[in-house]
Amino acid sequence: MMLFSQARGLPVLTLAEAEEIGVLRSLTVDAPSGVVTHVRVRGRHARKETVLAWGALHAVGPDAVLVRSAAAVAVAVAEVPPHHELPGLRILAETGDQIGTVQDVVFEPETGRIEAVRTVRGDLPADQLLGLGDYALVVRAG
Repeated sequence: MMLFSQARGLPVLTLAEAEEIGVLRSLTVDAPSGVVTHVRVRGRHARKETVLAWGALHAVGPDAVLVRSAAAVAVAVAEVPPHHELPGLRILAETGDQIGTVQDVVFEPETGRIEAVRTVRGDLPADQLLGLGDYALVVRAG
């Protein structure tokens, strides 16, 4: 398991060329399916952001993120999904009650599957996630 906070800032390298393309800035989540769909990479010297589909990654490890090939980096993502920063986002129950704030997210680095959302009150299992937007993460009540 890995935390979003541990992944943020990792160098992103191509597997075959070992070329650093930047650092991992953030992870994009599809809340209803409970998976990381894309990674956002800030260029090393430029402020340009590259969006890579999760499938373009070879590995996410404790020291680096490896992309399958330089060609995967060159391929633009046709449809970039909306991105919402989870850490710091309010959490609302489907009843409309605010139940906390996202502190961090626990995910499986091999698959991108979300395991839990960390709050000050404890972990919320990923199967409770319903929706995600600019205002809040919505979860099942109870």
